[in-house]
Amino acid sequence: MPSFRKAILAIVLSLCLVGAAVAEIRVQHKQGELQLQQVPQRVVTFDIGVLDSLDALGIDVLGVPKDFLPPHLAHYADARYQQIGSLFEPDFEALAALQPDLIIIGGRSAPSYRQLNRLAPTLDLSHEFTDFLPDFYRNMRILGQVFDKEAEVEARLAQIDAQLEDTRALAEHVENGLVIITSGGRVSANGQGSRTGWLHEHLGIVPAADNLKEGTHGDPVSFEFILKTDPDYLFVLDRDSAINAGTDAARALLDNELIHQTRAWQNNRVIYLNPQIWYVTVAGLNATPAMIEEVHDALDGAH
Repeated sequence: MPSFRKAILAIVLSLCLVGAAVAEIRVQHKQGELQLQQVPQRVVTFDIGVLDSLDALGIDVLGVPKDFLPPHLAHYADARYQQIGSLFEPDFEALAALQPDLIIIGGRSAPSYRQLNRLAPTLDLSHEFTDFLPDFYRNMRILGQVFDKEAEVEARLAQIDAQLEDTRALAEHVENGLVIITSGGRVSANGQGSRTGWLHEHLGIVPAADNLKEGTHGDPVSFEFILKTDPDYLFVLDRDSAINAGTDAARALLDNELIHQTRAWQNNRVIYLNPQIWYVTVAGLNATPAMIEEVHDALDGAH
C-alpha cells in the first residue's frame, strides 16, 4: 500500500509540474488582454522605450525600427536585427517573414494594433504622460510577467524609488522650474500633464508658470514669457537634436538678450536635457533612471 501511495503521489506531482510548464501568461494592456502559452522567444518591438527596457533586462529581439536609435542602443542597427518598418508604419511583409511570437507596440505604433494582433499576439505598452511614473511602473511589471523577469524588474524599480527620494529632497530647496521644448526655432512650455510634466508631479519641482495647457507638446510661448516667468531653473529639451543627432539648435536659440536676463541664465541653471532619452527612449527601464539622475545632478550641483 505505501508503494501504491508513493506511485499516486509521483503521478500527481508530475502532472502539477507539467501544468506549471504550460501555465498560460495573461496580462491586461492598453488595448485588451495578451494571452501566451509560454515566455516568448521571437520578439519584435516598434517602441524605442520598450527596446530600452528589453535591453536592460537582457531580452533579445529579432527586429526593430532602426530610425532614431540613441547611442546606447546603436547596436540594434546591426544587420542581424531586421528592419520592421518605422516608428509609425509597420512593414508587414518583413514581420511575416520573421514569424514573431510577440509584437510590442507603443504610442506611435498603437494605431496598428488590430492589424498586428492578427499577425501575432500584440502587447500595447503605450505610455501615459499624464500619469508618468505609475504608468511606467505598470508597464515594467507587465514586461516582468511576460518574460519571467519579475524579480529583476522589482529590483530595478526599488533602485528608482531610492533615486526619486534623493531627488525630491533636493527639489525642496528649489524655488521653481520651467521646462521648455525647442523645435524648428519655436519654443513651447511644458506644465503638469505634458511630456515632461512629471518633473513637477513626481520629482517635486514647483512649476514656475501656472495654467499651462496639458498636452504632449506643451504650450507655445515667447522669450518674453520666459523672462516674465523668470524661473529658478530652466530645463530645455531640444527636439531637433532628438531626431537629428548632432544638432545643437536649442543653445543657439536661447543665447539671446531676453534669456540672458533670466535668473536661470545668470545663475548657470539652464539645464539642457539629454534629448535622446527624454524624447526617444522616454519611459524605458534604462532611460527613466537616467532622466531622474540628470535632474538630480542638476539640482545637486547648485548646492
